[in-house]
Amino acid sequence: MNLHPINHAQTRPDHPAVIVAETGETMSFGEMDAKANQFAHLLRAHGLKPNDAFGVLLENRIEFFSIIWGSQRIGTMLVPISSRLTAPEISYILKDSEAKLLITSTYFAEALGGIRAECPDLTILVMDDGGEADFAAAIEAQSTQAPADQTAGMNMLYSSGTTGNPKGIRPAPPEDPNPQAPVPLVGLAMMGAGMPSDGSMVYLSPAPLYHAAPIGWCSAAQRLGGTVVMMQRFTPESALAAIEKYKVTDSQWVPTHFVRMLKLDEAERTKYDLSSHQRCLHAAAPCPVEIKRQMINWWGPIVNEYYAGSEGIGMTIVHAPQWLEYPGTVGKAIFGTLHICGPDGEELPAGEDGLIYYENDILPEYHNDPEKTKEATHPNGWMTLGDIGHVNEEGYLFLTDRKSHMIISGGVNIYPQEIENLLVEHPKVMDAAVIGAPDPDLGERVVAVVQPIDMGGAGEALEQELRDALDGQLSRVKMPKDFDFRPELPREANGKLYKRELRDEYAKKAEQT
Repeated sequence: MNLHPINHAQTRPDHPAVIVAETGETMSFGEMDAKANQFAHLLRAHGLKPNDAFGVLLENRIEFFSIIWGSQRIGTMLVPISSRLTAPEISYILKDSEAKLLITSTYFAEALGGIRAECPDLTILVMDDGGEADFAAAIEAQSTQAPADQTAGMNMLYSSGTTGNPKGIRPAPPEDPNPQAPVPLVGLAMMGAGMPSDGSMVYLSPAPLYHAAPIGWCSAAQRLGGTVVMMQRFTPESALAAIEKYKVTDSQWVPTHFVRMLKLDEAERTKYDLSSHQRCLHAAAPCPVEIKRQMINWWGPIVNEYYAGSEGIGMTIVHAPQWLEYPGTVGKAIFGTLHICGPDGEELPAGEDGLIYYENDILPEYHNDPEKTKEATHPNGWMTLGDIGHVNEEGYLFLTDRKSHMIISGGVNIYPQEIENLLVEHPKVMDAAVIGAPDPDLGERVVAVVQPIDMGGAGEALEQELRDALDGQLSRVKMPKDFDFRPELPREANGKLYKRELRDEYAKKAEQT
């Protein structure tokens, strides 16, 4: 079975490969294959060779897919860049990855001046520009025929930068350089997530394509011959409407998507026909138990979860029936072997929290950062994503929090995820972040930064209501000392919370007092 868009372009050229949810714009497998060939020739025309990097700074748009598959067939290194970053942060990634080209659009016109100033020798092609460096004109000048000497390309994803400068995750070279060779994620999609390989899948992707999960799972869906329904921007109502309109069978989410959908009025939540929806995946952050239970009650036992990372070192998965038996678990390992280790590196027994490591034959490295690679690597050669958790006697993994998010207050270790989960379950809370702020007596004090559903209701009364809700569920040391109400939190569209921004803000305030 040849599971690859090149094959689907030959056998089902008119079948939709991508549909833009909001507009209905469609690209067939035949069209995507031709555009991918043109992009591959364009990269070669700009002198890119196998293993050379190029940056992609784009909003969610249909051209992203031909860029992915064009790079994938000539061995180049695609570097997706977060649309949330500033010009200096984008320039840092371009220089760190040694990118030889940047593909972007006029959507980022405000940042382009700064990027050009920081990277004066970098060639930049701009979609919708209409000038000499217009991407569309450059593509149309290229052949639609398949390039010669094809070899599998790779993606170098950069960490979110939530605790410092983002770091490139340089993947190990593929074992088989043939672009159409099987890849592990497709096997995991079929055997772990239950995705069909008969081309019947309609896969909804509500998140930005520059992130690891959307780019990975969308690619897997297209390898399986499925249609990707890409949302330009997530809103709860439009996501539900897309499931109904396009008869979506499969989807991928993060917990913040769930929270926002559950906060809709009952009439809005129930007016859409979701009967086509057969499989739902979620990941990226621990999901509060009550939120997930509500999603299963609403969507049925199709809400499945996995734990993995951009590093690609391992994966667990749990289906809804098993999760209901072990609420809060992210499942058993289906790729890689789990190890839970204490501060001294020794493995811990079942039930004890420690740093989560994956053992795998092939591990990546952090680009230009041997120290970070060393820090993430166990003496036995295992690798960690930096998360804390434990396994139970049956081998199910439970996440506690990120190691870097831990608060030390009065000498006590506090994991904020527990507090955040309780806060977002409150009917008047849309989002919450709990951080440690500098404190002269305690070292750090617990601060809850809360996004209420209605900012008009923010204030002392809501603070007391939240304290009352937390009372009895948290020990006194975990109870937030301060509540800070804001209309929005610094959260990535992929669900990642930029706690560093909040911590830096409170640290600066402490220095000024």
